[in-house]
Amino acid sequence: MRKVAIIGVGMTPFGQLWDRSLISLAVEAGAKAIHDAGITHKDVGVLYGGTMSSGLFSGQEHLASMFADHSGFDHIPSVRVEAACASGGLALRQAYIDVASGAHDIAVVGGVEKMTDLGIYPVTKVLSTAADAERESSLGVTFPGIYAMMARLHMHKYHTTEEQLAMVAVKNHAHAIHNPHAQFRRAITVDQVMGSVKIADPLKLLDASPVSDGGAALVLADEKTARSQSDTPVWIAGSGHATDTIALHDREDMLSMRSTVYAARDAFRQAGLSPKDIGMAELHDCFTIAELLALEDLGFVDRGASGSFIEQGQAHIGGSLPINPSGGLKAKGHPVGASGIAQAIESVLQLRGDAGLRNTGAEIALTQNVGGSGGTAVVHIFRR
Repeated sequence: MRKVAIIGVGMTPFGQLWDRSLISLAVEAGAKAIHDAGITHKDVGVLYGGTMSSGLFSGQEHLASMFADHSGFDHIPSVRVEAACASGGLALRQAYIDVASGAHDIAVVGGVEKMTDLGIYPVTKVLSTAADAERESSLGVTFPGIYAMMARLHMHKYHTTEEQLAMVAVKNHAHAIHNPHAQFRRAITVDQVMGSVKIADPLKLLDASPVSDGGAALVLADEKTARSQSDTPVWIAGSGHATDTIALHDREDMLSMRSTVYAARDAFRQAGLSPKDIGMAELHDCFTIAELLALEDLGFVDRGASGSFIEQGQAHIGGSLPINPSGGLKAKGHPVGASGIAQAIESVLQLRGDAGLRNTGAEIALTQNVGGSGGTAVVHIFRR
């Protein structure tokens, strides 16, 4: 397997982009990444694109062909990847394997979703297709309810508090203030989170990531190309992908996403690293409880200690392990197919020293991208 680096990044703003189409977001992100890499369209050998449900959100399938067509590529192979909210992360992994194997020297990989054209109830219905349709969503259990059950059990077993959950949201909003692409660039308080409307007890509106539009893209290259093309390549040191039961009630432990545990095990083993080596991480905080569970599943803290870790400020920029310096899904936004790519972009910007006022000084970064309630997880480790 060849070494693979990221040599270009590009993304659109995330938010309620009423005047934008799905394909315009994908094309903009891809063009920015190609420009950042200093290459031309003729240099690209293959495209990979992640999107969860463009057919239901936008009425458009067959996106692989559309990505290539509207981006101005001439007959090159193009692949659409779907893994619910982990679609972007899995597209990155597939592009990484492609280049590492020697099939192509340069790949463009992107993620995109256009969600806000639908109302909140249709969006909820579309997102619920990532759960077990027969035994969860058809019975009225949506993702707020699924994650609320995890939160309630974590509170019961480990005495985690609602205030500690709220502190996750407060931290991520504080980080997003300095991210020009973030959907919510404003501070919030614990009292505001606690006072927001409950969506599934104990989770409140401000415990949840928003409905978002947006696109993000990366350029991957083999070692020879990367070293000749870029002064600041960011290497993919480890890549892991695993699955778990799609239904929450089928798991031995409802407080562990074994997909994350196994994906992280493989990524750490490939990189020759351990959790203590990570300098910053972008974790899949679709709900505040998800960030706490990820901290534990990834081995950053002991079981049950994630709430205290957040309360002590250890996950802030300047803390022992900055988590979601981009603002995370919670404040940066969560256009589901693009989120995994946006996590990687934040890692690249951090490792290149290009993150501005949210720079962490990290030399090694980790991303964790989750599909559904953990039925799929993809973990990547990056280093300078």
